[in-house]
Amino acid sequence: MQVILLERVAKLGQMGEVVNVRDGYARNFLLPQGKALRANEANIASFEARKVQLETRNLETRKEAEALADKLNGEVFIVIRSASDAGALYGSVTPRDAADAATAAGFSVDKKQVALKAPIKELGLHEVHVILHPEVDVSVTLNVARSNEEAELQASGKSIQELAAEAEAQAEFEIAELFDEIGAANEDEGEA
Repeated sequence: MQVILLERVAKLGQMGEVVNVRDGYARNFLLPQGKALRANEANIASFEARKVQLETRNLETRKEAEALADKLNGEVFIVIRSASDAGALYGSVTPRDAADAATAAGFSVDKKQVALKAPIKELGLHEVHVILHPEVDVSVTLNVARSNEEAELQASGKSIQELAAEAEAQAEFEIAELFDEIGAANEDEGEA
């Protein structure tokens, strides 16, 4: 099916282009979302009449998105989740969780704007892209941790696995010291 794009659509084309797409993609996504019109003579004439208005609206929304992008770019949001000792989450962090964390920090981000490359299923710092406008996208960092204290440690550069290894090494050291003390006490008793 041929459609006229009413806005820029990623991997498809710019506003005003007539492109060929699959019927289902046009009927189920582009047309209901208002991103395109069927390419017929009446719609082409209608588009040409509205072109200046559409370009103006697109420019305004892009400027708003760029203003928000300047504030949002590089921000770090903390998401608290329960996880195993190894750092694997019980569940995963979704685009909704990322959008809620950004909204709680005072930014207006919708879950549809958050683009995760893969589900986040472990503790740590994860880079996430937020698409504010078809032409504006920014990167934010999600700090997924079990508590705020753990999030602060991760932000300082330590991973959960490193912290667990340090705690285990400390425990083994304390046990070894305890056995050394017990051995020394037994030797003292044997001499007396």
